[in-house]
Amino acid sequence: MKRRVAILISGRGSNMSALIEAASEVDFPAEIVVVISNRSDALGLEKARTSGIPTLTIESKPFGKDRAAFEAVLQTTLDQHKIDLICLAGFMRLFTAGFVQRWYGRMLNIHPSLLPSFPGLEPQAQALRAGVKISGATVHFVIPETDAGPILMQGAVAVRDDDTPETLAARILAVEHRIYPEALRLVAADQIRLDGDICKAAGGKGSDAILISPAAS
Repeated sequence: MKRRVAILISGRGSNMSALIEAASEVDFPAEIVVVISNRSDALGLEKARTSGIPTLTIESKPFGKDRAAFEAVLQTTLDQHKIDLICLAGFMRLFTAGFVQRWYGRMLNIHPSLLPSFPGLEPQAQALRAGVKISGATVHFVIPETDAGPILMQGAVAVRDDDTPETLAARILAVEHRIYPEALRLVAADQIRLDGDICKAAGGKGSDAILISPAAS
């Protein structure tokens, strides 16, 4: 039985498209049941419809700062669609602790940095200011704290001396499109276990891959 997934977006839905494409594979252990946006003008809505995925809009603006009221409507929608897992893909709305705890271990997010480094806004600019040599993206389970939570998967890119926030972001985005579907695959197939606040592969698998930058002789 495939796990039923809702993708939440607020904008163009770049990672949403990568998840939809991956889930179109016959052997993918999850299906994208619905794409939900809190903005009716989100460009990703049309992309989802073009891909044959049902879409819904729950405008968050009318709720103002009443996050719980917005989440009550959202939860009803999730229940109606019998959702097992949530993937946030550029969803620009903070959740209450109660909603997050309800979905703990079942709500994923992606952030364009190697967390716990550079959470929050403009992580690529943060990375360049810090002078790091390797950056990347992180898929993690969502907890009440922003850009935190157990780390599911990370992908890295080398930082170039002539990088700008835009060029670095473009290379990181390509990594995001690779790791987010793979992270969802692992979760949907029950290949991830939570050991306290740490994610581990269910079979104890790991990788010996090494990335060194600048390249070492």
